[in-house]
Amino acid sequence: MFPFPPRSTAETAASCTAVPSEASPSLAGSLLVASPALAEGPFARSVIFLCAHSPGRGAMGLVVNRRLSQPGLDDVLAQLGIDPVPPRRRIDLCAGGPVDEARGFVLHSSDWTGAGSLPVDDGTTLTASQDVLKDIADGAGPRRALLALGHASWQDDQLEDEIIHRNAWLPAPASDAILFGGGHSLKWRQALAAINLDPMQLTAATGHA
Repeated sequence: MFPFPPRSTAETAASCTAVPSEASPSLAGSLLVASPALAEGPFARSVIFLCAHSPGRGAMGLVVNRRLSQPGLDDVLAQLGIDPVPPRRRIDLCAGGPVDEARGFVLHSSDWTGAGSLPVDDGTTLTASQDVLKDIADGAGPRRALLALGHASWQDDQLEDEIIHRNAWLPAPASDAILFGGGHSLKWRQALAAINLDPMQLTAATGHA
């Protein structure tokens, strides 16, 4: 039920990764914070970390503020045949997005790398192989990590349209506290605070930052 890897990570994201131009910089390594324009949809109050983005060619990211209680980490490890269960170390399990919800990605600090790892920025890496989970279960692995089931993705020009014309997303800087910290219900407000926005002052007509 939880295959690793979903394809190679490079295959999943390489089509979204390119050298950005000065006019249209890549947002990879940044957050997308859901604006009130998405209040009625499945992405309401979502915070997404963009793992790959090539302006005009698509993007891929993980929701980082939707903690999953079921299935639990023990269930995932057991289905993958990873020992020990229970693990010697635990990480958060998130609903990463509506695409390929039965497939897993590990977002983690860049102090660990292996097969199927794709650097996102200087401090963050995306891995879609079981090796990182094996190390984590054994009490080792990267210093910070989360496991996401599913992901979010955008086709050519779709993300730019949602940001610029539909006022759906507010770009914001990422931080370890938002990516890997607890308090998932607070992360939306924390991400808005990072761009000096008060959610009480936002309206459905809010533009992008």
